[in-house]
Amino acid sequence: MQNEYFFKITDELRELSTLCDKNGKIDKELYTKYDVKRGLRDLNGKGVLAGLTEISEICSSKMVDGKSVPCDGKLYYRGYDVEDIVNGFIKDERFGFEEVVYLLLFGELPDKSQLEQIKKLLSDYRNLPQSFPRDIILEAPSTDMMNGLARCVLTLYSYDPNPDDISLPNVLRQCLQLIALFPVLSVYCYRAYSHYYLRDSLFIHSPQPELSTAENILYMLRPDSKYTELEAKLLDMSLVLHAEHGGGNNSSFTTHVVSSSGTDTYSAIAAALGSLKGPKHGGANIKVVRMFDDMQQTVKDYNDEEEVRAYLRRLLHGEAFDKAGLIYGMGHAVYSISDPRARVFKSFVEKLSEEKGKHKEFALYSMVEKLAPQVIAEERRIYKGVSANVDFYSGFVYSMLGLPQQLYTPIFAIARIAGWSAHRLEELVNPSKIIRPAYMNVHERAGYISLEDR
Repeated sequence: MQNEYFFKITDELRELSTLCDKNGKIDKELYTKYDVKRGLRDLNGKGVLAGLTEISEICSSKMVDGKSVPCDGKLYYRGYDVEDIVNGFIKDERFGFEEVVYLLLFGELPDKSQLEQIKKLLSDYRNLPQSFPRDIILEAPSTDMMNGLARCVLTLYSYDPNPDDISLPNVLRQCLQLIALFPVLSVYCYRAYSHYYLRDSLFIHSPQPELSTAENILYMLRPDSKYTELEAKLLDMSLVLHAEHGGGNNSSFTTHVVSSSGTDTYSAIAAALGSLKGPKHGGANIKVVRMFDDMQQTVKDYNDEEEVRAYLRRLLHGEAFDKAGLIYGMGHAVYSISDPRARVFKSFVEKLSEEKGKHKEFALYSMVEKLAPQVIAEERRIYKGVSANVDFYSGFVYSMLGLPQQLYTPIFAIARIAGWSAHRLEELVNPSKIIRPAYMNVHERAGYISLEDR
C-alpha cells in the first residue's frame, strides 16, 4: 500500500539519469593535479588534520629513530587506554558502558557516587512519551531500523519543550535523553518491523530501571526477557568498544559539521545516524556474518587451511560471496598491525562460543584472521599492514546472541551516540566558524544560449 505513493522509475528518468552521469564525472587526474585529498586522506591513507579534540585518540604508529613505524593499535578515551578501562570493570565484575558515557561526556572517570548518578539519570530518561510507541513507531513501521531510529529522533524534537536551545545544560539534557532512549527506540522499531513485515507476535517490554543498558537491550528484545550474565557482559563490552573512535570517523565528523551550523541536537544526531547507516561505515559487521555464512556453505573442511585460503583468494578476485572483491572485517583506515577493539573482543568471544557450542565456527574465524592478511599481501598492493578490525568479531558475537541482523547497525548507534554527544558538546564549547571546506570548480565557463537556439 505505502509503495503506491512513489512513482516507478520510467525510461524517461533513466534517460535523464544518463545526463547526471555524463555531466557529473570529473577526470581523476585532476585530483592529483590539484593535490585534492579525496576522502580527506592522503595517498598513504593518513587523514587530513581538520580539527582538534580531547575526546579520544587512535594510535597506529610510533616514532623510532625519527621515523614513524607501525605498532599494535591503541585506542584512548579521554587519555585512558580502552584496554585498561575494560580490564577495570571486568575485574570488578560490573558493567562498563555507563562509566564510559560519563568519561566521554565529562572528561574524567566517575567515582562511585558519580557513577550511580549517571546510572540514575539514564534510567530516569529511558521512558518515552506515553503515546510515542503507538503513534510514531507502530503506526508507520520502517523496513530499515536505522531510518526508523532517525525518524524517531527527529520526531522527539516535537516533544521537546525547548528543542532549539543550544546552551550547554539543555544540550546535555537532550544528549543524555537520547543516549538513554536509543536502546528503547531501536528495539521497539525492530518489534514493529517484526510484527508487521515478518508476521511475528507483537510484544513490547518496558525497560527496567535497575538494569544496565546492555541488559535492557536483551530484556526488551527477547520474548521471555531472559539472558545469561556472559551474554549481557559481552554486549556491554561491545557498546564500550564502539562508543567512540576519534573525531575523524565519518559520523563523528558529521556531528561536528552539522553542529557547527548552530542547529538543534535532534538534527545533528539524525545526520550522524544517516552517516552511520552507510555500509562503508556502520554496516560492515553484517557483511562479515553473511560472508562467513557463504564460506561455511562453500568450504567443505573448516580445518583445511589451503581450502580456506583458496576461498579467500576467490573473494579478492570477485569470484565468491557478493563478488565485491573484498574480505570483510579485514583492514582499517588507521590501524595496520592490529585493531585494539578486535584484540579485546577475541578472548571473550571465545568464551561465548564455548557457551553457545560454536567452537568450530570460532576456530574458522581465527583461521581467517590469520590467513587473510597473508592472502591480501600476496594479491594486492597495500601501503600498510592489514589486520582484523572490530567488525570481524562483533557480527559473530551478535549472531551468537541471537540478535537479528536488522539491529546490528542500530546497536553500533546505541554505543556511538555517547561519542556523538561528546563531540557535539565539544563543538559548542569551542565555537568557531561554520565548517566549510573548499571545493574547486573545474568546469569551463560557458556563454548563455537562448532557448530558441539550443
